[in-house]
Amino acid sequence: MSLEAKEFITKFESFCPLWLAEQGDPCGLHIGSLDKKIDRVMMTLDVRPEVVSEAIEKDIDLIVAKHPPIFRPVDRLVADDPQTKMYIDLVKHDIAVYAAHTNMDIIWGGLNDWFCEMLGIKESHYLVKTHEARLKKLAVYMPSDNGKQMREALAKTGAGTQGNYRNTSYSLTGVGRFTPNKKANPTIGTQDQEEQVQETRIEVVFPETLQEKVLQAMYQAHPYEEPAYDILPLDNFPQSFGLGRVGYLDSPTHIEDFVQKVKKSFQLDGLRLIQPKEVKQTVQKIAICGGSGGKFYSDALKKEADVYITGDISYHTAHDMQANGLTVIDPGHNIEAVCIKQFIEKMEEWKKEEEWDVEFLPSTVNTNPFQFR
Repeated sequence: MSLEAKEFITKFESFCPLWLAEQGDPCGLHIGSLDKKIDRVMMTLDVRPEVVSEAIEKDIDLIVAKHPPIFRPVDRLVADDPQTKMYIDLVKHDIAVYAAHTNMDIIWGGLNDWFCEMLGIKESHYLVKTHEARLKKLAVYMPSDNGKQMREALAKTGAGTQGNYRNTSYSLTGVGRFTPNKKANPTIGTQDQEEQVQETRIEVVFPETLQEKVLQAMYQAHPYEEPAYDILPLDNFPQSFGLGRVGYLDSPTHIEDFVQKVKKSFQLDGLRLIQPKEVKQTVQKIAICGGSGGKFYSDALKKEADVYITGDISYHTAHDMQANGLTVIDPGHNIEAVCIKQFIEKMEEWKKEEEWDVEFLPSTVNTNPFQFR
């Protein structure tokens, strides 16, 4: 049986929520509709005409991209321009396009953490704080037989994610008592007769930003017409999120050796290196920010990083970095393509968990516009 696009995106957003995107970042659905069944999903870094041709050839129903295909308003939708023609082709072939941009950078266990794993950077924390979410707790009561259904429904929203753990919950069994009146339509019991049922209280913790989704999932999964539940604000430390990461190599490493490691890890033919006059010969504390992170170099300085890795460094910004004594490695923007492999693996895990009948395919088009000669 085919998978509903909405169901897939709900699962995707439980890992990569839209509320974590930077303000003004056009994440989410860009083209088409999620009110349809999907058989084939393709993951890509960029949505370019060649990628669209690949999607048409492979009969793709939904493209998930790192970079939003419509980042700025489109003035005209004409077929004689390659950029806008690809939009027409996508609509013509009923291919929906969904983008996860800065939220993919910010999530814990996301793009910047994958970079750290590839380079052996450990004990990492964010470079620049972007979001903070206070925690709340849902306590909901239901017949014990419905407990598993409720826990699974809440987990799909992202509730129960705490640090490196997901699907966390607590259950307590007791006796629920109620008397339906004559207007009630009880799932269990009879009008005007007192009833008692073995019930389970399920507790889950969630960031306050998810409250609407959590309550919606609770109502849909609950067998009663009048669910009993509590929403409790917590005084725990709020969850904080940010762009980039700062961490440590296992041991001090010569700068030239580390540059070669970056090239090998990302399979680069070349990169740009910015070095101050007084170069640190060995490095250990590394800051990294995927994409165009030049404006955050002052944060790398504040964190006392030995090296800052980011893409798209401009000429004058490079001068400023050099003058401030910071060594910077610019491996380019395209290193973000590692998200394709990582998300395909994650989607395959979801497919197994949810027993989906869908095929996930990586885009094989190289969208890097730069070559080294």
